[in-house]
Amino acid sequence: MQQNINIKNKRARFDYEILDTYTAGIVLGGTEIKSIRLGKANLSQSFCEFNDKGELFVINMNIDEYSHGNYYNHRPKAERKLLLNKRELKKLRKEVTTTGLTIVPLNLFINDRGLAKINIALAKGKKLYDKRETIKDRDSKRNLDRVKKSFNN
Repeated sequence: MQQNINIKNKRARFDYEILDTYTAGIVLGGTEIKSIRLGKANLSQSFCEFNDKGELFVINMNIDEYSHGNYYNHRPKAERKLLLNKRELKKLRKEVTTTGLTIVPLNLFINDRGLAKINIALAKGKKLYDKRETIKDRDSKRNLDRVKKSFNN
């Protein structure tokens, strides 16, 4: 019955340099978890932000409306609260406010107990030349793998 759901934010590792990662719980309603179990979520263009009370929220995460939902269906781009230990929240808030880092969601998954979890990362934005270097490294690795494959055959 349990299928493996792993929704990734592919732009996060390209746009940001990942410094530290955390696994957080996420507060969801009934139709939201049903949509995630169907794989109908998108993390691109999403980020995390603290509110006035010191709670961490994921902003701009899109969870499509549940197809069999009725009037009580959820809003697709609502802010969703993340659940972390107080110590972790305090550390993240300090890093974000003092050094200007950002918190980016990496992937959304369902754990073995059936709960939705999200991996978030403390990240630093890459410059344009860093992105070019990433593309160059990826292309050279792909070409090297091609040469190795043709050499072995």
